[in-house]
Amino acid sequence: MSTDLHQAHLDALIRLFNAPAEPAASVLGGRIAVTSSHLQGLGFIVVKHYSRGGLIKYFIKRRYFKWGKPRCQFEYEVLVKVRGVGVNAPEPVAYAYYGRPFYKAWLVTREIQEPQTLAELSRVDEPHALNVMKAVVEQVTRLIDNHIFHVDLHPGNVLIGKDGGVFLLDFDKARLHGADRKKILDKYISRWHRAVTKHRLPGMLSEMMRAGLKRNYDVI
Repeated sequence: MSTDLHQAHLDALIRLFNAPAEPAASVLGGRIAVTSSHLQGLGFIVVKHYSRGGLIKYFIKRRYFKWGKPRCQFEYEVLVKVRGVGVNAPEPVAYAYYGRPFYKAWLVTREIQEPQTLAELSRVDEPHALNVMKAVVEQVTRLIDNHIFHVDLHPGNVLIGKDGGVFLLDFDKARLHGADRKKILDKYISRWHRAVTKHRLPGMLSEMMRAGLKRNYDVI
Protein backbone atom coordinates (compact mmCIF):
# COMPACT_ATOMS: atom_id res chain seq x y z
CA MET A 1 0.00 0.00 0.00
CA SER A 2 1.24 3.54 -0.67
CA THR A 3 2.82 5.09 2.44
CA ASP A 4 1.54 8.59 1.55
CA LEU A 5 -2.06 7.90 2.60
CA HIS A 6 -3.64 8.92 5.88
CA GLN A 7 -5.21 6.33 8.17
CA ALA A 8 -8.68 7.52 7.19
CA HIS A 9 -7.81 6.87 3.55
CA LEU A 10 -6.51 3.40 4.38
CA ASP A 11 -9.65 2.51 6.32
CA ALA A 12 -11.86 3.74 3.47
CA LEU A 13 -9.86 1.83 0.86
CA ILE A 14 -10.02 -1.40 2.85
CA ARG A 15 -13.81 -1.07 2.91
CA LEU A 16 -13.76 -0.61 -0.86
CA PHE A 17 -11.55 -3.67 -1.30
CA ASN A 18 -14.21 -5.74 0.44
CA ALA A 19 -17.15 -4.11 -1.37
CA PRO A 20 -18.79 -5.84 -4.35
CA ALA A 21 -17.02 -4.94 -7.57
CA GLU A 22 -18.79 -3.91 -10.75
CA PRO A 23 -17.75 -6.09 -13.71
CA ALA A 24 -16.82 -4.25 -16.88
CA ALA A 25 -19.89 -4.42 -19.10
CA SER A 26 -18.33 -2.95 -22.21
CA VAL A 27 -17.14 -4.49 -25.43
CA LEU A 28 -13.83 -6.24 -24.70
CA GLY A 29 -14.38 -5.54 -21.01
CA GLY A 30 -12.84 -8.88 -20.18
CA ARG A 31 -12.58 -9.98 -16.56
CA ILE A 32 -11.84 -6.52 -15.11
CA ALA A 33 -13.97 -5.60 -12.09
CA VAL A 34 -13.79 -2.19 -10.45
CA THR A 35 -15.20 -0.09 -7.64
CA SER A 36 -15.43 3.68 -8.09
CA SER A 37 -15.60 6.12 -5.21
CA HIS A 38 -14.82 9.62 -4.00
CA LEU A 39 -12.61 9.95 -0.92
CA GLN A 40 -12.08 13.19 0.93
CA GLY A 41 -8.56 14.41 0.20
CA LEU A 42 -8.03 11.92 -2.64
CA GLY A 43 -10.83 12.81 -4.99
CA PHE A 44 -12.38 10.37 -7.44
CA ILE A 45 -10.61 7.02 -7.50
CA VAL A 46 -11.07 3.58 -9.03
CA VAL A 47 -10.19 0.31 -7.29
CA LYS A 48 -9.24 -2.50 -9.65
CA HIS A 49 -9.98 -5.98 -8.27
CA TYR A 50 -7.69 -8.55 -9.88
CA SER A 51 -9.56 -11.62 -11.12
CA ARG A 52 -8.44 -14.77 -12.89
CA GLY A 53 -9.17 -15.53 -16.53
CA GLY A 54 -9.39 -18.75 -18.50
CA LEU A 55 -10.61 -22.06 -17.10
CA ILE A 56 -8.88 -21.57 -13.76
CA LYS A 57 -11.36 -18.82 -12.86
CA TYR A 58 -13.97 -21.53 -12.22
CA PHE A 59 -11.80 -22.91 -9.41
CA ILE A 60 -9.81 -19.92 -8.17
CA LYS A 61 -11.44 -16.65 -9.13
CA ARG A 62 -9.53 -13.93 -7.32
CA ARG A 63 -6.44 -15.45 -5.72
CA TYR A 64 -2.91 -15.63 -7.11
CA PHE A 65 0.13 -17.56 -6.00
CA LYS A 66 2.80 -15.16 -4.80
CA TRP A 67 5.91 -15.61 -6.88
CA GLY A 68 7.98 -12.47 -6.89
CA LYS A 69 6.12 -9.17 -6.93
CA PRO A 70 2.31 -9.32 -6.64
CA ARG A 71 0.45 -8.20 -9.74
CA CYS A 72 -0.80 -5.02 -8.12
CA GLN A 73 2.71 -3.83 -7.20
CA PHE A 74 4.02 -4.72 -10.65
CA GLU A 75 1.26 -2.75 -12.40
CA TYR A 76 1.66 0.19 -10.01
CA GLU A 77 5.37 0.40 -10.87
CA VAL A 78 4.73 0.02 -14.60
CA LEU A 79 2.20 2.86 -14.49
CA VAL A 80 4.79 5.08 -12.83
CA LYS A 81 7.30 4.15 -15.52
CA VAL A 82 5.06 4.62 -18.56
CA ARG A 83 3.72 7.92 -17.27
CA GLY A 84 7.33 8.98 -16.80
CA VAL A 85 8.04 8.51 -20.51
CA GLY A 86 4.97 10.45 -21.60
CA VAL A 87 2.36 7.71 -22.01
CA ASN A 88 -1.16 8.66 -20.92
CA ALA A 89 -2.13 6.09 -18.30
CA PRO A 90 -4.20 6.36 -15.12
CA GLU A 91 -2.33 7.95 -12.22
CA PRO A 92 -1.50 5.25 -9.63
CA VAL A 93 -2.46 6.05 -6.04
CA ALA A 94 -1.86 2.85 -4.10
CA TYR A 95 -1.78 -0.93 -4.29
CA ALA A 96 -2.56 -3.63 -1.75
CA TYR A 97 -2.58 -7.39 -1.43
CA TYR A 98 -3.59 -9.82 1.26
CA GLY A 99 -2.74 -13.46 1.99
CA ARG A 100 0.14 -15.94 1.65
CA PRO A 101 1.05 -17.90 -0.37
CA PHE A 102 -2.20 -17.21 -2.27
CA TYR A 103 -3.23 -13.58 -2.23
CA LYS A 104 -5.92 -11.18 -3.35
CA ALA A 105 -4.83 -7.91 -4.94
CA TRP A 106 -6.10 -4.39 -5.62
CA LEU A 107 -4.82 -1.35 -7.48
CA VAL A 108 -6.06 2.19 -6.82
CA THR A 109 -5.83 4.85 -9.53
CA ARG A 110 -7.30 8.28 -10.20
CA GLU A 111 -10.61 8.00 -11.99
CA ILE A 112 -10.89 9.08 -15.61
CA GLN A 113 -14.04 11.16 -15.77
CA GLU A 114 -16.95 9.89 -17.89
CA PRO A 115 -14.84 7.40 -19.87
CA GLN A 116 -15.76 5.48 -22.98
CA THR A 117 -13.67 2.70 -24.45
CA LEU A 118 -12.43 2.96 -28.00
CA ALA A 119 -14.25 -0.31 -28.71
CA GLU A 120 -17.56 1.21 -27.61
CA LEU A 121 -16.92 4.46 -29.46
CA SER A 122 -16.09 2.65 -32.69
CA ARG A 123 -19.52 1.03 -32.71
CA VAL A 124 -21.49 4.24 -32.24
CA ASP A 125 -19.31 6.90 -33.88
CA GLU A 126 -16.74 5.35 -36.21
CA PRO A 127 -15.41 8.67 -37.63
CA HIS A 128 -14.66 9.92 -34.12
CA ALA A 129 -13.00 6.62 -33.22
CA LEU A 130 -10.78 6.80 -36.29
CA ASN A 131 -9.79 10.32 -35.33
CA VAL A 132 -8.86 9.09 -31.85
CA MET A 133 -6.59 6.45 -33.42
CA LYS A 134 -4.01 9.15 -34.20
CA ALA A 135 -3.46 9.65 -30.47
CA VAL A 136 -3.48 5.90 -29.81
CA VAL A 137 -0.73 5.33 -32.38
CA GLU A 138 1.31 8.10 -30.75
CA GLN A 139 0.95 6.45 -27.34
CA VAL A 140 1.94 3.03 -28.67
CA THR A 141 4.92 4.61 -30.44
CA ARG A 142 6.16 5.91 -27.09
CA LEU A 143 5.84 2.44 -25.61
CA ILE A 144 7.82 0.93 -28.49
CA ASP A 145 10.50 3.63 -28.21
CA ASN A 146 10.99 2.56 -24.59
CA HIS A 147 10.88 -1.19 -25.36
CA ILE A 148 7.65 -1.68 -23.40
CA PHE A 149 5.25 -4.31 -24.69
CA HIS A 150 1.67 -4.08 -23.40
CA VAL A 151 0.76 -7.72 -23.92
CA ASP A 152 -2.99 -7.17 -23.66
CA LEU A 153 -3.47 -3.89 -25.53
CA HIS A 154 -6.75 -3.77 -27.48
CA PRO A 155 -9.55 -1.24 -28.15
CA GLY A 156 -11.25 -2.18 -24.88
CA ASN A 157 -8.17 -1.06 -22.94
CA VAL A 158 -8.16 2.41 -24.48
CA LEU A 159 -10.30 4.99 -22.70
CA ILE A 160 -11.42 8.37 -23.98
CA GLY A 161 -12.25 10.79 -21.15
CA LYS A 162 -14.91 13.49 -21.25
CA ASP A 163 -12.22 16.06 -22.17
CA GLY A 164 -11.12 13.94 -25.15
CA GLY A 165 -7.96 12.65 -23.51
CA VAL A 166 -6.81 9.16 -24.54
CA PHE A 167 -5.57 6.75 -21.86
CA LEU A 168 -4.10 3.23 -22.03
CA LEU A 169 -5.15 0.78 -19.30
CA ASP A 170 -4.34 -2.60 -17.74
CA PHE A 171 -0.57 -2.82 -17.70
CA ASP A 172 -0.39 -5.80 -15.32
CA LYS A 173 0.94 -8.01 -18.12
CA ALA A 174 3.24 -5.41 -19.68
CA ARG A 175 6.94 -6.15 -19.86
CA LEU A 176 10.21 -4.70 -21.00
CA HIS A 177 11.07 -6.35 -24.30
CA GLY A 178 14.67 -6.82 -25.33
CA ALA A 179 13.84 -7.27 -29.00
CA ASP A 180 14.43 -4.52 -31.54
CA ARG A 181 11.65 -2.03 -32.20
CA LYS A 182 10.56 -3.76 -35.41
CA LYS A 183 9.72 -6.98 -33.55
CA ILE A 184 7.85 -5.12 -30.82
CA LEU A 185 5.96 -3.15 -33.48
CA ASP A 186 4.89 -6.37 -35.19
CA LYS A 187 3.64 -7.78 -31.88
CA TYR A 188 1.50 -4.72 -31.25
CA ILE A 189 0.03 -4.81 -34.75
CA SER A 190 -0.74 -8.53 -34.51
CA ARG A 191 -2.35 -8.33 -31.04
CA TRP A 192 -4.46 -5.31 -32.00
CA HIS A 193 -5.60 -6.89 -35.27
CA ARG A 194 -6.68 -10.12 -33.53
CA ALA A 195 -8.85 -8.19 -31.06
CA VAL A 196 -10.45 -6.04 -33.76
CA THR A 197 -11.22 -9.09 -35.89
CA LYS A 198 -12.46 -11.29 -33.04
CA HIS A 199 -14.91 -8.71 -31.75
CA ARG A 200 -15.99 -7.53 -35.20
CA LEU A 201 -14.96 -3.93 -34.69
CA PRO A 202 -14.42 -1.60 -37.67
CA GLY A 203 -11.48 -2.88 -39.71
CA MET A 204 -10.06 0.62 -40.06
CA LEU A 205 -9.02 0.47 -36.40
CA SER A 206 -6.60 -2.27 -37.35
CA GLU A 207 -5.50 -0.63 -40.59
CA MET A 208 -4.79 2.70 -38.91
CA MET A 209 -2.71 1.05 -36.19
CA ARG A 210 -0.68 -0.85 -38.77
CA ALA A 211 -0.20 2.09 -41.12
CA GLY A 212 0.50 4.59 -38.35
CA LEU A 213 3.16 2.51 -36.61
CA LYS A 214 4.86 1.51 -39.84
CA ARG A 215 4.92 5.13 -40.97
CA ASN A 216 6.44 6.26 -37.67
CA TYR A 217 9.25 3.74 -38.05
CA ASP A 218 9.64 3.97 -41.83
CA VAL A 219 8.68 0.33 -42.22
CA ILE A 220 6.84 -0.85 -45.33
